[in-house]
Amino acid sequence: MEPDLFTAAAEERQEKDPAASPLAVRMRPRTLDEVVGQQHLLKPGSPLRRLVGEGNGGPAGPSSVILWGPPGTGKTTLAYVVSKATDKRFVELSAITAGVKEVRAVIDGARRATGGFGKETVLFLDEIHRFSKAQQDSLLPAVENRWVTLIAATTENPYFSVISPLLSRSLLLTLEPLTDDVRGLLRRALSDERGLKGAVTLPEDTEEHLLRIAGGDARRALTALEAAAGAALDQGEREISLRTLEQTVDRAAVKYDRDGDQHYDVASALIKSIRGSDVDAALHYLARMIEAGEDPRFIARRLMISASEDIGLADPNALPIAVAAAQAVAMIGFPEAALTLSHATIALALAPKSNSATTAIGAAMEDVRKGLAGPVPPHLRDGHYKGAAKLGHAQGYVYPHDLPEGIAQQQYAPDALKDREYYTPSRHGAEARYADAVEWTRKHLGRKRS
Repeated sequence: MEPDLFTAAAEERQEKDPAASPLAVRMRPRTLDEVVGQQHLLKPGSPLRRLVGEGNGGPAGPSSVILWGPPGTGKTTLAYVVSKATDKRFVELSAITAGVKEVRAVIDGARRATGGFGKETVLFLDEIHRFSKAQQDSLLPAVENRWVTLIAATTENPYFSVISPLLSRSLLLTLEPLTDDVRGLLRRALSDERGLKGAVTLPEDTEEHLLRIAGGDARRALTALEAAAGAALDQGEREISLRTLEQTVDRAAVKYDRDGDQHYDVASALIKSIRGSDVDAALHYLARMIEAGEDPRFIARRLMISASEDIGLADPNALPIAVAAAQAVAMIGFPEAALTLSHATIALALAPKSNSATTAIGAAMEDVRKGLAGPVPPHLRDGHYKGAAKLGHAQGYVYPHDLPEGIAQQQYAPDALKDREYYTPSRHGAEARYADAVEWTRKHLGRKRS
């Protein structure tokens, strides 16, 4: 909504006393030229440049945009710069606190401003992924008719979290994690009049550790710098030592949102590392999931799937290990469940690999989808009910246990599939034994090679 009396008073206080604001707020860029990183979004003629009034688009006005990127990469900063630089009416909402009522109020205000004063409205909606489908639907008429120009920010994959009609009416701009740009930002914050004004220095080893803690998140870097600088000054020191930084910032926050798309990215990396037999990488991703507070049952479920999908009969013990791990973590929970998950992850990563079970059922299901089924052969049909014999059901069936080799040369598959082979065993690990067995059984079944 528009700033109220209390918001306006708070902003006036911050202007009079900048030190009252956090360092990350004080160091926000005032123009697009001061923005750190994201240069691929700031070229002449870019949507963001046009939003602040640069260039002459004529009848082609600036488009609504969705800013997608990890925390601390500048989404809110870009919106802030637009709000300061544009001559348009700027309104900010957060999806955490706002609902359809607030959105409609902004849209009504935008239509009045356009009709009464010819003033266009830019609406910044932070954390749009927190809006429900109905709440996002309420934005559609305003965006489509350009009653407002929307700047929406999200840390989650918009293809999962933003409705398709809104995506199709907006430009998706992807922000990249900051790298060396954070270093430049820290150095500017140390010396800038809006920042620490040279009150402290940052040795190289402390700077490197601070960059590791930040993990490409500018806000996290500035927050940690401010805390460490305050601790150093309280101790009468002008230099932020590595020890002071470590004491101030206990440890780096794990860069992982268990309710967002990183949840799926890290889970995918865990399974792919197991599939690739890289036990160390697998343990790294497992640790990230554990430290982020991931549900241990979710991790265990993924391990059970991996045991069949990627290992299968190459190590028949893999699935029982994964199932036992799932049962154990359900009973004990964290922190001890980390040991069980580690046990299972290591076992699966180092097991011989075979995807034959995956490809076999996939091929069989594909044939079924194509209509390759056909009736069950009469001798295999149920013969336990009255009248089955008159229908020819179960007639001529050979009971394998009555034969010396325990295998009967008779047709089991429907006619259309009688020579189809789905299972192609590998020779990895224990599956070599199954490869020999399947070759022998197919021969004794009188199967023609497909």
